[in-house]
Amino acid sequence: MIDLQAALSECAGTVEKTMDLLLGQPDDVEAQLFEAMRYACFAGGKRLRPFLVLQSSRLFKVDTRCAARVAAAIEFIHTYSLIHDDLPAMDNSDLRRGRPSVHKKFDEATAILAGDALQALAFEVLVQPETHSDPNVRIELVRELSRAAGGEGMCGGQMIDLLAEKMTNLDIGAITRLQRLKTGELFAFAAVSGAVLGKGSYRSYMALHNYAQEFGLAFQIADDLLDAEGTEAQTGKPVGRDAETGKATFVSVLGVERARAQAHILVDQAIRALDVFDDSADPLRAAARFVIDRSK
Repeated sequence: MIDLQAALSECAGTVEKTMDLLLGQPDDVEAQLFEAMRYACFAGGKRLRPFLVLQSSRLFKVDTRCAARVAAAIEFIHTYSLIHDDLPAMDNSDLRRGRPSVHKKFDEATAILAGDALQALAFEVLVQPETHSDPNVRIELVRELSRAAGGEGMCGGQMIDLLAEKMTNLDIGAITRLQRLKTGELFAFAAVSGAVLGKGSYRSYMALHNYAQEFGLAFQIADDLLDAEGTEAQTGKPVGRDAETGKATFVSVLGVERARAQAHILVDQAIRALDVFDDSADPLRAAARFVIDRSK
């Protein structure tokens, strides 16, 4: 039986040590920028994306130090996206994980620059030889993450999400595409990065990719359910915003019970995608079950 909370805690400790080493602490005039970067990076969170990196890497016997650097890189990208999401021009949120969001703690300009700097740092980490001795692997990691985070991934999904607040005709297919881009692509990178680092087979790469796609959608449905039914104490950020703005979500289209049932179906599909692996993939299977438990 997997003790998922212990595994998540171990992962968080590993990746946060690596992030701490990679994030500078200059005392020059730009010190406020790095203070803001650190404030955002060490605000807590489950570190699910790093967890997928470390666990998928273990399937291929990848050196933990290399995997931890990739895990840190994706957490830098994820954190930058949260900083920018909270800005007045985006979701206009004053809270993140129970604390003032970066633009409230510092100011909007510092928040923008902190996000930009974290994005740049992520790719700097990936191209360094310490991440992998094979330059072709490093190039593939950069290619995969840049696509997942760019216009055909997270940023594209965020653009659709902003437009969705003004669109009343989004159906379940359009919402699924939105969330596959906005949320799913980063999860997909996290899962397949182990196969890239370990030079795994195409079959294993696709198994992890398919797992993460279903995982990401289930994760988003759980988020939608928490926004509809949860409390600020549970989420660490304001709730009820989707209904307030009239934004189309899985919950608004399917209703609470159908959305929850769909999340369970997605989790089952994610777990089946890992059938090509033995019980060494059990932590990934447990993570998929945990995703929907978040909405309870």
